[in-house]
Amino acid sequence: MPRLLGVEIPNDKKIEYSLPYIYGIGLPISRKVLAATNIDPNTRAGELTDEQIALITQVIQGMKLPIEGDLRREIQMHMKRILGINCYRAHRHRRGLPVRGQRTHTNARTRKGPRKTVGAQKASK
Repeated sequence: MPRLLGVEIPNDKKIEYSLPYIYGIGLPISRKVLAATNIDPNTRAGELTDEQIALITQVIQGMKLPIEGDLRREIQMHMKRILGINCYRAHRHRRGLPVRGQRTHTNARTRKGPRKTVGAQKASK
């Protein structure tokens, strides 16, 4: 498995779809990187030479994108700031509810988790 920026990417996938395994790089950025390096997007990640891997790494670092640990740290800092000032978004995050105005009467199952059925219990004799 090729190793790019501390992340092992899958051998058998096309490089275009292997680069998004790096946190902070999506498909559009992956395509820009491959266009800048003149590498065929259909090439399998396992077929890349060491020079091509070094070139991809160099281009990604040249784009000055926050990736992997830096991006995770940045997101954590934003969350700490929001939680620290006790804004409305922070309350929604704490309660595990949707943050961006979605309805919760129905739906929101991704954020709220599986349904917890609350029903009447039979009276015991």
